Formats: sequence, C-alpha cells, structure tokens
Amino acid sequence: MTRKMQAAVVEQFGKPLVLREWDIPTPGPGQIVVKTEACGVCHTDLHAAHGDWPLKPTLPFIPGHEGIGLVVAVGAGVSAVKEGERVGVPWLYSACGHCEYCLSAWETVCAQAQFGGYTRNGGFAEFILADPNYVAHVPAGLAAKEAAPIICAGITTYKGIKESAAKPGEWIAISGVGGLGHLAVQYAKVMGLHVCAVDIDDGKLAHAKRLGADVVINAKHGDPAQAVKKATDGGAHGVLITAPSLIAFKQGVGMTRKRGTCVLVGLPPGEFPTPLFDVVANCITIRGSFVGTRRDMAEALGFAAEGKVKADIELQPLASINDVFNRLEHGDVPSRVVLELASH
Repeated sequence: MTRKMQAAVVEQFGKPLVLREWDIPTPGPGQIVVKTEACGVCHTDLHAAHGDWPLKPTLPFIPGHEGIGLVVAVGAGVSAVKEGERVGVPWLYSACGHCEYCLSAWETVCAQAQFGGYTRNGGFAEFILADPNYVAHVPAGLAAKEAAPIICAGITTYKGIKESAAKPGEWIAISGVGGLGHLAVQYAKVMGLHVCAVDIDDGKLAHAKRLGADVVINAKHGDPAQAVKKATDGGAHGVLITAPSLIAFKQGVGMTRKRGTCVLVGLPPGEFPTPLFDVVANCITIRGSFVGTRRDMAEALGFAAEGKVKADIELQPLASINDVFNRLEHGDVPSRVVLELASH
C-alpha cells in the first residue's frame, strides 16, 4: 500500500489550492527524497498557480521552490548527499550537465533545465523528490526556516547584484524592498556597496534603512529617477529591479548612471518599456538575471550562515497557503512567508 502525505495542489489555474493526500515519492536511481521541514512562498508560486507565463506547468502539480528538509531516502548510485543531511530543493531543480551553458557554469539557462514547483513537484508537501546534484547544501547552524528564503529570494538578489558589476564603494539602487529587496539591501552592504532603496511603501523603506540602506526614496513622491541621480551624483552604477511592476522597470533605466548596468529580476506581465535614446546615448547595459548557479547558491547561503544576511520571515502552516497567496497578490506580505511542515 502506497504511503500518503499532505500536499497543497494546483488542480486548476486561477483557483484556490487544494489540500489533499498525495503519494509519498519513492526515489529511483540517481534520486533522493527530502522530508520537508519548511518551504518559503515566492511570487513565482503565485504566477505558477495562475498559469501566468507562456510555458505553463502540467496540472495537477505541487508548487514551492524554497523547500528545506532532511534527506530520508537515497536511490541507487547517489553519492552527492547522504541520509540525514539538510538540503534545499530550489527553483533550478536539475539541468542536463553537458550543454555549452552547463559546461560554462551557466546551468540556469540550460534548455533542458527543470524547475522546482513548476515542471517538477515542489515543497508545498511533506516530502519532495529531488535531484541530488542540484540541491542546495544548507550549512550547519542555519535553521531550515532561515534557509528557505535564501535558496530563491536570497540567491536571486545576490546574483543580480553580482551581475550589476557594481564595485565596493559604488552605488546600487534597489527598486522594490519587499521579500527580495530586503535581502538585496543586506547582500549589497556586505559586498561593500552604497545602497539607495526605492519603494512606494514608507514602512518598507524604514525597514530598508534599518538594514543599512544609505538613502531611501519613495517613488510616489516626485520623480524617483531624478531623486536617485541627485542622491548618487549622477545615477547608480548598478540598479536591481525586484518590483513586479512595469513602472518600476521604466524608472530603473532612468536611475542608471552612464555606462551603468540595470539588472532585471522581477517578472511583471507585459512588455518592458525601454527608452532607447537614453539607453544608447548613455551606454547603459540592461541585463536579465535568472536565479543563480550552484556556486552562487553556496555563497549566498554562506553569508546567511555567518549571520551577515537574515531574511525577515513570517511562519504559517501549510493549510494557510490560500490566505498567504491572497495577501501576496495584494502586496500585503512585508517580507517572506515560510510554511512550517515538520519539526525534528
């Protein structure tokens, strides 16, 4: 008789998730099973549940790509992890390992990449089937609930800052200081950057200031691009746009210094409004950044394990997922929600 687990399942796009029983996975050769302790909730999970993106998940499926837990079963041939180790099952679930991108450590853009909680069942469940070659290795001393946001929100912002090419002592503008942005502020400060935080919520801006932001700007009050240029004496060397807003994307290019780099990590629906004259005349680089590689993951978790970066989390049970999604949709989540699934 197949053992069952509780899972929050998307059965129809745009409908509430259904809390139901699901078969506990059994690892095949080269696979592992992780008993979920905690799983973060990301805006991408909401997009997945709504079927917002061109490539849609196959229904029914289990979202969640910030699942952290203990390895409880190991398939034949697995040597990368052992039973009892704490790992995370992130957005980059697996890749082919041998294409030009994988061979140059850009596995995130592998054409054969699979994605946790999207093309593979994810962490809104008591157990997760995973590829041991792509799990995040959680450092000793970092609790599951603390690690969960780092394996998506953390790595995404950390990699985005690296992609901005801003150097210590230079300015980075972070547009949107919520679930991703509050971590971006911390990573940027640890990396030696001056931080200008931009948002439309005074509470989030006050939080960014407490986390070390040098300047905070409310985008509702006047022209935020001009405000950033004034505060940074000509514009930020790097701009990281985490806000899922086309207006923020357009403003972000205006905040960018001549020969600077504007990095896009938010994914609002629609077409990116690009002021071509400004981009060309000011030699601005616009760059997309998509989560991060396994090396980036180890570095991002390392900062967290050292206590230099800490996600602000709100703990909720799995059963509250639809309420969490509703709040996320209405911008009523100040930081990062983490679902607690098991205690050890």
